[in-house]
Amino acid sequence: MQDVPTLVAQAREGRPRAVARLISLVEGASPQLREVMAALAPLTGGAYVVGITGSPGVGKSTSTSALVAAYRGRGKRVGVLAVDPSSPFSGGALLGDRIRMSDHASDPGVYIRSMATRGHLGGLARSAPQAVRVLDAAGCEVILVETVGVGQSEVEIAAQADTSVVLLAPGMGDGIQAAKAGILEIGDVYVVNKADRDGADATARELQHMLGLGESRGPGDWRPPIVRTVASRGEGVEEVVEALEKHRAWMEERGVLAARRRARAAGEVETIAVTALRGRIADLHGDRRLGVLAERIVAGELDPYGAADVLVRGVMGG
Repeated sequence: MQDVPTLVAQAREGRPRAVARLISLVEGASPQLREVMAALAPLTGGAYVVGITGSPGVGKSTSTSALVAAYRGRGKRVGVLAVDPSSPFSGGALLGDRIRMSDHASDPGVYIRSMATRGHLGGLARSAPQAVRVLDAAGCEVILVETVGVGQSEVEIAAQADTSVVLLAPGMGDGIQAAKAGILEIGDVYVVNKADRDGADATARELQHMLGLGESRGPGDWRPPIVRTVASRGEGVEEVVEALEKHRAWMEERGVLAARRRARAAGEVETIAVTALRGRIADLHGDRRLGVLAERIVAGELDPYGAADVLVRGVMGG
């Protein structure tokens, strides 16, 4: 068993091993998870969470690394959660954080962690919200959450971040078809990376056209900017940071940031409750009550929905 109060105190001091152990407790759904979350609760709420998503090959890791450098240049402590595909054998992350962002590995003002999806869909790891809380409590002022990069369905990040950045690149197939699929509907800031390549202007124009087609914003509403970058050379990255800071200021001024965080907390509570309920129902597999309900369905005495209602009432009351 870990000494949670000591780990939390050490994490607050910026000790990376303590942060790593706390995130490991979160990822492993440790029996001490509740104790960890209770200890962190009063220490959170100060971090600005930025989600970074986009199709494979657009340069998410390079862009994330460049953003780390930009924020460090402003004196900010930065945390990075790089969500990777899971190994089908070990369940661990296939890509290594230190390999992809080695320039920052020795910086005490940066904490980088790879997390495996472990089969969870939507581009994030199931335990990502709790891991964000750990980094927040550890004093990270900006937390960058980089999604897996598996395609057009990575929209979960929009519910988990204060600001969502969608990356595109010329020649990567991020056209109108991708826009219709959903990933290009969640951005607060759009970035056309690899802007030194042929087709960058066309990609930016097409994106601008797509955003215009879906325009239903009134005066004072946020209008997502399109920023061009060459992240491998650091070009345009300061402009991305400026766009992020403008979006943050806009949200704070209009109460949008607080609303998003309330919605995020509500979703987290709902997920935890549903997971707990699912676990309790799973424990009934083979239970006599489930067998009796199945017999009544087969006999035509009860329909599956009615049986499910009976089962849920039994679990909730049990």
